[in-house]
Amino acid sequence: MGRRRVAVPVFAGGPVFDLAVLCEVFGRDRRYLTPDWYEVVLCQVTPGQHTSVPGLLVETGEGLDALATADLVVVPPPGPSFRPPGALVAALRAAHRRGVRIAALCSGVLVLAAADLLDGREVTTHRDHVDELRRRYPRVHVNGQALFVDDGDILSAAGTVATIDLCLHIIRQDFGAAAAAEVGRRMVVAPHRNGVQSHTRHSGSGGLAPVLDWARQRLHEPLTIPQLAGRAAMSTRSFGRRFVREIGVTPLRWLTLQRLADARALLETTALSVDSIATRTGFTTGKALRRHFQRHLGVTPSDYRRAFQATDAGWRKTGGA
Repeated sequence: MGRRRVAVPVFAGGPVFDLAVLCEVFGRDRRYLTPDWYEVVLCQVTPGQHTSVPGLLVETGEGLDALATADLVVVPPPGPSFRPPGALVAALRAAHRRGVRIAALCSGVLVLAAADLLDGREVTTHRDHVDELRRRYPRVHVNGQALFVDDGDILSAAGTVATIDLCLHIIRQDFGAAAAAEVGRRMVVAPHRNGVQSHTRHSGSGGLAPVLDWARQRLHEPLTIPQLAGRAAMSTRSFGRRFVREIGVTPLRWLTLQRLADARALLETTALSVDSIATRTGFTTGKALRRHFQRHLGVTPSDYRRAFQATDAGWRKTGGA
């Protein structure tokens, strides 16, 4: 496949931190982890202009044409009162049509919203921008509580430290939990902050929320879709359609993701065997748990536990808190 190309539009007056994180996480040469490791391209938003951020001068090697060949586009927060130029909007729309993942950091979601890429999608942003985003773009679902949101090909981070969380999440998706844990260890980052929004949309306090809460308390049981539909007083077919509309994934996938989250927590915090964890989380057998772990996380449960423990040990040894 070759190295994964990460295109980053750079804005005049934008915050330094998020840009530095992207260069550290994706731009540092880590081909000792995988030969396909990322390469970062910083893109000029305004051709022919060096883009400065407070206290620094950033050299950008390419223009917005780089988005046409990117595997991932990450939009950092722009400066105050920024209005995206037409060329940037067109480049983002073209990348989205190609199926490229686009991530926005902090107020960068306002850039994606201005490009009409967020209608009906769920995103997060820094709490200082939540009200503005809701007011200006009422068709965007804004989750003001999440550290980051993975809504498929659109990802967003609340900003600052959550930027690191989202970057490690992307690495975990692309190269597996062990690679993400190693990068986190080298950056002295607390591993796997699980209080995040990931993969699915919430239905809030109404809608299917009572059914989801009921199911979460019984993930260790052999739940079936007809059971869930019965709790919602709906036919199986109607329940499935409504579930996808409200939550964003099928009921079966939602159950699997919830069980995987529980299994990860048990691998991180207990010495239980893989078979015991499989029983406690509803996968029934260790073989089934291993199959789902490999499919969704690209690593075995045992390797995940070892990677987490190595990262956690390094974190504690260096005095992280």
